[in-house]
Order: sequence, then structure tokens, then C-alpha cells
Amino acid sequence: MSGMITPGEELESRCSALQALMAAEGLDAVIVVQNADLFYFTGTIQSGCLYVPVEGPPVYMVRRDAERARIESSLAEIVPFSSMREVSGIVAGCSLPEPKRIGMELDVLPVSFFERYRKVFPSASFQDATPLIRRVRMKKSAYELARMQDAARQVDKVYRHAGESIREGMTDLDLAAELEYVARKEGHLGLIRMRVFNGEMLFGHTFSGADGALPAYTDTPLGGAGLHPSFGQGCGRKRIRPGEPIVVDFAGSCDGYLVDQTRIFALESLPERLLAGHDDMLAIQECMRQMAQPGAVWGDIYDACLALAVEQGHADNFMGYRGSQVSFIGHGVGIEIDEYPFLARGFSDKGLETGMVFAFEPKLVFPELGAVGIENTFHLSENGLEQLTFSRENIVIL
Repeated sequence: MSGMITPGEELESRCSALQALMAAEGLDAVIVVQNADLFYFTGTIQSGCLYVPVEGPPVYMVRRDAERARIESSLAEIVPFSSMREVSGIVAGCSLPEPKRIGMELDVLPVSFFERYRKVFPSASFQDATPLIRRVRMKKSAYELARMQDAARQVDKVYRHAGESIREGMTDLDLAAELEYVARKEGHLGLIRMRVFNGEMLFGHTFSGADGALPAYTDTPLGGAGLHPSFGQGCGRKRIRPGEPIVVDFAGSCDGYLVDQTRIFALESLPERLLAGHDDMLAIQECMRQMAQPGAVWGDIYDACLALAVEQGHADNFMGYRGSQVSFIGHGVGIEIDEYPFLARGFSDKGLETGMVFAFEPKLVFPELGAVGIENTFHLSENGLEQLTFSRENIVIL
């Protein structure tokens, strides 16, 4: 894995794209504080805030650690500060006008933080800048795609190691540890960032049999028993047995960029119902492929795939079991696992655009049997839909 620093031209392009949206929205400034957004616009995540004026270079005010920020970020204006009282003075000292309309990440910003910034700029009005930031981040550059292609190669090594490691009697935890070790050796950062409040995930989900059908608090079709109620998702200590599906739902990670892939394994055999269901999910993936063109409405893709699943006879099992089903089938991927676009119910006013990257994950959940399905990460390029993850898609019978 590369471990490279984000190039300066990348940061400049991202800031310029945000400023164009700010101008159209009538914002004088955007203040960025969330780690994923800080990394995207600065190349590092040092504690502080990035002040993006509608015109001119951004100012990165860093509480801890300014020297490391200068090493890891190519931004020209990196200023140390120790108190919120200094912020307005730093802005004025950079010859920037006092802002009248400010955008912040109101979807994730704690209220206490927000109130402190309101005291810094008491005469300004504030609004949510997250939709603008999401729109900038949803289109991936060639640099970003290269990171994600590395992540796809990483997750294929994890997939291949799964085929070599699975054995009867090992626990789901044993398997997860084997796969996570491979990923870490290949440069995986260990953390899967999610923007949604209380979104938590490490590496992904690895479980077998009925544990794969257990719902959890996460907004995902599969949950898992987990090791303890304090983190009630993912692998548990169930032992792997012949004749049950083994789910390896794993996110690759390279230089902060993610891809998402799910593959199914089994020892000796699987019930015909599960084998046929997996084939049905591949057919739904093909349905998405036919629809995923620039302009295709996010919600329309979801509706069409849901209708096909119902026609296949999976109304009670598609994307979770009845009562625990999620209302999406795909999600944007990048620095976070839940970026634009959302191929989900109700998104009828947004269409796919060239440059988007998304994971598509049609899955079936059968109580007491487990789960089957597929997940791949796709890039909508100038040449059409391209698949980034590439491990074999058939169920692997060991």
C-alpha cells in the first residue's frame, strides 16, 4: 500500500469545487471540523478547524499538532491557535472579511461546539454545509480511484486467504482475526469511518450460519451476534460447521479510502434455497448494471431492484428479514462508508453522475439458516459502469 500524502493539486481542486458551491449558495465561509472532512480538504486530521472563505486560500487553524499538520498537509495557511477567542482574529489577520453567512457540518457537529462558534461570530447566520461537502466528495478523482483500486486488491487478498483458512470447528472470531491480520499487513487502517451518528465498524462483518441472520443496531442488512452487547455486531464465538453460509463482508482500506465487498463461502455444501437465492442476487446486481447510467434516479434503481426481489419471491428476506429490513441497496463509498449516492427508498430528486463510486449489496437473510448475497464497489466512469472489486462472485464450496 502506498502510504502517500495527498497531493497539493488535489486539495486545491477540492477547495475550489466547494467554493463554487458556496458562492451559488450565498455563503461567505465554511468551517470544517469533522475528521473525515478535515482529511479530505487538508490531507491530515490534526485537531482544529479549516476555515474556507468563498474566495481565497483556506486557513487551517490547528490546536494540536501544528507542526505535524505542516508535514502532512500541503496547505499554505496553517496557523496554530490555543483558544476559540483567537479564531476571528486569525481570520482578520489573513485579510479575510468578517463572514455574514457561515456553513458548518450540522449533521455531525455537537451542539456545544456549534454554540462556541456562534459566540466567535455572533453577528453571522449559520446553515448546514454538509450537502455541499457531500456533493464535492461524491465525485472521485484519478488520485482517489487509484487508492480505491489498491483497496480492492487488498480485499481480494483477504478473500483468497479466507478460502485457505476456513476449516470446520474454528470460530467466526478465529476467521475474522485471520482476515484482519492479512488486511493490516496490507496497510488497512483498521477503522471504517461512517458519517451517520453512532456509526461504528471495524473492518466489516464475518460470521457463519444463523449468526449471519441476527439483526443488530446498525443500519445494515446483516448484523451478527458480536462478542458483547457493548459492541453488538459482527463476529461472535459460534463455530463454523458444514452446510451453512459463511459471510465475509469486508471493507478494504488504502490511505483512508475504502471499498466494500461481500463474498460467501461454505464447507461441503449449501441448501438449494440458499444457492438459488445467491443466483437471484446476482440477477439483481445485473439489473442495477443495466440502470446505472448518468441521470438514473437513485430511488428508481432501488425500487426496480426491490420489485425484482419481490418477483423472485424474496419479499420477506430481501435486505434483512421481515421486521428488520433496511430500505437501501447501495451506498456511496470513499473516505466514509456512507457517502453519496444512496440507492435507497425515497431518493427521487437525485441522479447518478459521472465520477461517483458506490457499493451495491443485494442480500437475502433467512432466519436459522443465515445470509447469502453479493457486494461490489462500482465507479461510474466516462466509459460506463466499471467494477472496482474483482474477487470471484460465485459461492465458494470448500
